[in-house]
Amino acid sequence: MTGRRWRCNGPDGLADFEFVQVEAAIPGPDEVRVEVRAAGVNPADLKHTRRATTYPVPVGYEIAGVVTAVGSAAADRFAPGDRVVAFRVHGGYATELTFPAEKAFSLPDSVDDVAAAGLLLAGTTAADMLHRSGTSDGDTILVHGASGTVGATLLQLAARRGVRVIGTASPSRLDAVRRFGGTPVAYGPGLVDRLRDWTFDAALDLAGTDEATDASLALVSDKSRIITAANKPAADRHGFIAVAGMDPESTAFRDAVRPELITLLAAGELEVPVAQTFPLAQAREALELVASGAAGGKVVLTA
Repeated sequence: MTGRRWRCNGPDGLADFEFVQVEAAIPGPDEVRVEVRAAGVNPADLKHTRRATTYPVPVGYEIAGVVTAVGSAAADRFAPGDRVVAFRVHGGYATELTFPAEKAFSLPDSVDDVAAAGLLLAGTTAADMLHRSGTSDGDTILVHGASGTVGATLLQLAARRGVRVIGTASPSRLDAVRRFGGTPVAYGPGLVDRLRDWTFDAALDLAGTDEATDASLALVSDKSRIITAANKPAADRHGFIAVAGMDPESTAFRDAVRPELITLLAAGELEVPVAQTFPLAQAREALELVASGAAGGKVVLTA
């Protein structure tokens, strides 16, 4: 069956993106083929194309869709027509995709494709950061850049643990922090002074700025409880922790937590803050918005 997918042909970012025709692969014994209904758009999608060592490379890591074919060894888990969500696939910006069945999870009818496609990268990142920081009931934590997609998920997961979150954001995005249970504080000059009213057990950085690093170090004495997903050089320089999806410890945890996040979404106990959807053919425009930092929530491609 002929379909289409986005690929990147070189290291120059969107200028090297191409929407090409492809033949959908027949699943191997441990694989499934899925008609992609929605694909999550993330900053990492573009960053990883620039870091590739060989080209072309497929684009996209998280999808939701419908199974169209199943390999023999996966037939006890899935059948054609099943709705699924998948994360850590390669080439999710596509009309149809074949990948290992272990990456797919059944999707309840109560969850729409767009929300499902936007769940797992942000959700596993947020859960990983909370896990690595050792947060527990009664803690107060500082979250830099709390108004984005990962921040919104982190706020919700923290609330479920009984953790209080003080979240920084731009003045125009403070309501987004408040909406998901955080106490908002505007970032900018004088941030540390504005945060002195609280005693923090941990600091989680989604902003990646020098201001976030300086505030975390000033307000949290235990560097093992300062976690960044956005500024590894600062973590290396100052001796706190950077998490990333490719680190073995983070990989293992993020893989293990996927079913729990899907269950929470299906039960209505977790919300994916979708800001905008784009047709698959407009993947460049979607990535431009995400890269600008002005999306204000999750961006998803739709079939």
